[in-house]
Amino acid sequence: MEQFEGTILAGESFEPVRGRVVVADGRIEAVEQTDTTSTDIVLPAFVNAHTHIGDSVAKEAAVGLSLDEAVAPPDSLKHRRLAAASRTELVTAMRRTLRFMERTGTTAFLDFRESGVEGARALRDAAREQMVDPFIFGSEDPAVLEVADGFGASGAADDDFAARRAAVREAGVPFAIHAGEPDADDIHPALDLEPDLLVHMVHAEPEHLARVAERETPIAVCPRANLVLGVGRPPLRDLLDHTTVALGTDNVMLNAPSMFREMAYTAKSFDVTAREVLRMATTAGCEITGRNAGVVEAGRAADLLVLDGDSDNLAGCADPIQGVVRRAGLGDVETVVSSTGG
Repeated sequence: MEQFEGTILAGESFEPVRGRVVVADGRIEAVEQTDTTSTDIVLPAFVNAHTHIGDSVAKEAAVGLSLDEAVAPPDSLKHRRLAAASRTELVTAMRRTLRFMERTGTTAFLDFRESGVEGARALRDAAREQMVDPFIFGSEDPAVLEVADGFGASGAADDDFAARRAAVREAGVPFAIHAGEPDADDIHPALDLEPDLLVHMVHAEPEHLARVAERETPIAVCPRANLVLGVGRPPLRDLLDHTTVALGTDNVMLNAPSMFREMAYTAKSFDVTAREVLRMATTAGCEITGRNAGVVEAGRAADLLVLDGDSDNLAGCADPIQGVVRRAGLGDVETVVSSTGG
């Protein structure tokens, strides 16, 4: 049994509570209010809701390139770099990214893994004995579902995914698809596939949002990647008003997979509250994948992040939620607790 004391961002509202979290066998046994001298801040660990960590073999290689030049299948720089990398290089690079993600407070992530069955197997190998748990959206053929947790489509304009959507539905696993990144043209076709998760929706318009709300389709947004690729800004306030929205960091080649950086940029650049951003970075990703974590309360999986509230960076913060979302970083991390244990 372990105990973590300090200011706990407890429950679905992240209400700051002075006390302790009691953990046993990978579960939160209790959240207790009590006097404590600890200056730590205890919160849910992060869930990165959209990544491409295969890109770890090509960090910063796409600087200055357009969306098509950088990542569009099948001939972009990203796909050429993936094809040129050996399996050992790919697995090693992904494993190093996973270690960075864990050090920055992430214990789970939703990855769009290229290269079909072999790509999914490579990520499984990279994640073995790591504390960060992947939810893999496989690619190419539905046979990938023997290894992956779901299927991830690049975009409705890239191919006809109808047959693959039917196969994924038959398998009873999630289907996710990119939509509305360069423009709005592929959003209705993507929605016609009845996805379980949409990614980006930068150019979502009222007619699209009405369809999203009707089916309660969750959306993963990646504001920093949208900025780097120059595709625009997601209408985040409108998205949040219509459905569940989760936060992701997208391609490792474009940005470090740090949820601290993604939260800070989002909180300072959009009409959202710090609580909303923290929910996007924790609870929302768990809801999308059915993971029993993302909230500090009894009965949840013990995926926790403990920050030093008296660090030179966080000391004096008037509001712990604002401090976590807008200011905290790698140097403030004291402990990352993962229910999977690595």
